[in-house]
Amino acid sequence: MNKNDEVEYCNLELRFDRMHIQNLIKDLIQEGYSLYWSESDSLFVISVRTGRKLIKLRFQRIKDGYKLVGDYMIRDARLSEWMEKLIGDMRGHAVVKRFRDRQIIIENILFGEVIRLVEISGYQQKVLYQKGPLLSDQELTKMFYSTLGEERVRDRRMEVDEELDRLSDALARGDKQQVKLSKERLMFLTKELMKLEW
Repeated sequence: MNKNDEVEYCNLELRFDRMHIQNLIKDLIQEGYSLYWSESDSLFVISVRTGRKLIKLRFQRIKDGYKLVGDYMIRDARLSEWMEKLIGDMRGHAVVKRFRDRQIIIENILFGEVIRLVEISGYQQKVLYQKGPLLSDQELTKMFYSTLGEERVRDRRMEVDEELDRLSDALARGDKQQVKLSKERLMFLTKELMKLEW
C-alpha cells in the first residue's frame, strides 16, 4: 500500500474475548505504536497514535466478550496491514474502501473472506471479483466419501448460530446493511447445509 493511500474500514464486526484484546495491545506495542486504553461498563477503547492522528478502536461489551465496532479511516500502511490480518484471523465482517489516485477499490468481507471486489473510477463501476457458489458438485461428491463432510456440517451449523446472533443484534440496532448481509449469508449457509445433509 502506498503511504498516501487512505483505507476506510466500515461496518466492522469482529468478536473478541478479554485475552484477545490484551494480545492486541501487546502486538501494537511490539509494532512500535504509542497507545493507551480505557474501559467503561459498555466499552473498551484502545487509542493508537499514528503520526499526528489518534485512532480510537472501540470494543463494545457483549454477553460473551467484546466486539470491535464502527468505521475507521487509516492512512498508516502498517496499521492497515495489521487491521486486515485481524479481520482475516478473527473471521470478521467489513467493507474496506481503498482510496488511491481518483480510484476507489471496495472489498466486501464476510467471515474473513473477500466475497466481492469492486473498482470505481469516476462514474464507472466494475466488478473485479464476485464469489460464486460455495461448493461445486465435485467437491460435494469428494466430501461424501470422507469425514470432511461431517466436520463441514458441524462448522456450518455453528456459523448459522453465529450469524443468527449477528442478525438478532443488527435487528435490535436497526442496522439495515448488516441485516441484509446476515440474511444473504444465512441463505448461502442454508443451501450448503441442505446439499451436505442430503
